[in-house]
Amino acid sequence: MADLVGPRLYSCCNCRNHVALHDDVISKAFQGRNGRAFLFSHAMNIMVGPKQNRHLMTGLHTVADVYCCDCREVLGWKYERAYEETQKYKEGKFILEKSKIAKENW
Repeated sequence: MADLVGPRLYSCCNCRNHVALHDDVISKAFQGRNGRAFLFSHAMNIMVGPKQNRHLMTGLHTVADVYCCDCREVLGWKYERAYEETQKYKEGKFILEKSKIAKENW
């Protein structure tokens, strides 16, 4: 009998709270504050902080830090607005830093 395995997902590295599904990864080629980061279409079990303008590698963006809703660990940020036309696809998406998330059900 085959083992039933749930969806592959990512959890907070600190408390193992589930924060994103592997199926929602858009790109693994992003840079976070502390190294590699993944761009996700959705995130769960997070809190979104206040919006702020930041000059990132690809120009000016309005972003909001995202936190694990259980332990309050900063996991990355949410793109609220992109000012460059070529960056508009990021709006409403989430950056989660590779060093802040762990794989589950792989």
